[in-house]
Amino acid sequence: MGRGGGVTPIDEYLPQNGNRGYRVSRYELELVYKVASNRLTGRATVTAVATAVQPRFALDLSSSLSVAKVFVNGAKPAKYTHARGKLTVAPARQVPVGAALSIVVHYGGAPKPVRGPWGEVGWEELTDGVLVASQPNGAASWFPCDDHPSSKASYRISITTDSPYHALANGVLVDRSTKASHSTWVYEQSEPMASYLATIQIGPYRAHRIEAGRAKVPMTAVLPARLRSRFDHDFARQPEMMAQFQRCFGPYPFAGYTVVVTDDELEIPIEAQGMSIFGANHCDGQRGAERLVAHELAHQWFGNSVTVRQWRDIWLHEGFACYAEWIWSQASGGPGTDEQARAAYTNLAAAPRDIVVGDPGPASMFDDRVYKRGALTLHALRLRLGEDAFFALLRDWTSRHRHGSVRTEDFTDLAGHYSADSLRELWDEWLYRTELPQLAAPGGAGARGARDE
Repeated sequence: MGRGGGVTPIDEYLPQNGNRGYRVSRYELELVYKVASNRLTGRATVTAVATAVQPRFALDLSSSLSVAKVFVNGAKPAKYTHARGKLTVAPARQVPVGAALSIVVHYGGAPKPVRGPWGEVGWEELTDGVLVASQPNGAASWFPCDDHPSSKASYRISITTDSPYHALANGVLVDRSTKASHSTWVYEQSEPMASYLATIQIGPYRAHRIEAGRAKVPMTAVLPARLRSRFDHDFARQPEMMAQFQRCFGPYPFAGYTVVVTDDELEIPIEAQGMSIFGANHCDGQRGAERLVAHELAHQWFGNSVTVRQWRDIWLHEGFACYAEWIWSQASGGPGTDEQARAAYTNLAAAPRDIVVGDPGPASMFDDRVYKRGALTLHALRLRLGEDAFFALLRDWTSRHRHGSVRTEDFTDLAGHYSADSLRELWDEWLYRTELPQLAAPGGAGARGARDE
């Protein structure tokens, strides 16, 4: 059921997002897109299970798209309303708890980003093509969904567009066909995925395979031909990075990994499940963005496979990905992890101390201080636990919650099993107070000679 009438929101950070009464298991999207006119026509089949008996069910869908017709559990069109970002449908017959719920939506229009406190997110036109960057609430800009990170499902995404363009979505390419001047690309994402991580990338791209080396994970690059030589230099160490992160964090959680580089410049790279998207400016021929390459790759474990239930716990995504940057710095011969941590500590000590990392508030959840102090929380934990226990904890975390949804309490409880002493004070000081606690002396953990697994 959509929000309203004083109903407690699913997430206080995004009170209008997410819906009650059902649990989605699969999305099947059949999309036709005309690049020149930015015209999207879609047919979305949402397969779910009813978790409550209610007269209406709601999906998140931007009001910039128009709904033509809706079907609920049958061939007869259902009644619906579409306003203020909610598509609310009324089944002709009551759906019992535990029964299948199939909602088919025919829709279309000129998609555009969703505006909010974090700028514009979702479907975005490029100079020649499209990218989708939906974190945290932009998925509804291009398909009807239960737009909340704890709502995970499998996906099948079919994109038909003009033949000169390369179309990409999450998962494995299972079919490609060309008819007249149009090509259809079909992708299957079998692992559960949060809606904000679903993406489409369309552009004048060429794809080529990256030699995986010891990483043993299929890797692909999709980018304009003009950027190939710079990419080959700037991303040359990605296979080594993948192997390092598998040692530290456990097996890579998806079937493959794709890097997209747009012909346009992007302010920041974008993560999606099984994929990262960079701008042309991140291919400078000097590995100037390698820190970001590490950050986005780490999100495949922390954020995409293991995903927060609520946005208040975003440090479980960003703190971990930031810490992975420091791990890679040391592994690749740069400043050590402990050196990076203490430099970040010095910067934080000079910054305002008005954020609680464990609950930063919606306006501050993407603040760099959440990223850096989240990473420092992990470093403080590493100094407390020692090398072996710390990395064993991380691998246990990613294995135990693979493709799942988590809270901070899940991590702190699990960490307690790796410590002989209570960690309550550490969590309280680092996650739930604004003051910056002291960072313990390095001892042996994380220092220049430490192995980072």
